[in-house]
Amino acid sequence: MSTLTQAAVPLDPTVPGVPAWARRAATAAVWASLPSGLWRLAVVLGVPLGLGRSEYDAMLVPGWGLLILPLLSLAQEGLAWLTLGLVRPWGELWPRWVPFLRGRRVPVLAAVVPAAFGALACTVYGVLLVWTMLHSEMDVAPWGQWLVNASYVPLLAWGPLLGAVTVHYYRRRTRA
Repeated sequence: MSTLTQAAVPLDPTVPGVPAWARRAATAAVWASLPSGLWRLAVVLGVPLGLGRSEYDAMLVPGWGLLILPLLSLAQEGLAWLTLGLVRPWGELWPRWVPFLRGRRVPVLAAVVPAAFGALACTVYGVLLVWTMLHSEMDVAPWGQWLVNASYVPLLAWGPLLGAVTVHYYRRRTRA
């Protein structure tokens, strides 16, 4: 690999001073949200998931669910991806493509407040969703229920991971 290529692609895109645990937690938050999004996309693509007709009707498939489910998956993964901004340079300096703000420092509270609310919302959402899944009578084959659980249980980790990375970001950015 040439020297120019090495300089253009850093091996570790995290901000200096970010510990490995914070980088791993931010990455894990992105991965924790992925299985449920892929499950919803599989529903839209018609992959057999062991669901009964009533479950498809509840998700409005066919119908508006064919639009809503992919948009929900994209929104969820996009929000999870923002967790990486708490450990990457674009979470401290506005990227070049942001008009009027490019190159300026991101105010600490502009990142921390939405991230803290997001951590709380993801924690509550994950707990309520998994609680509902485990205590409801879904029209799903046993193997389909296993697949639903395997796809949605990782969401339990998203909120706490985001919360830990948010606290680290705040402490790191407000140190004297």
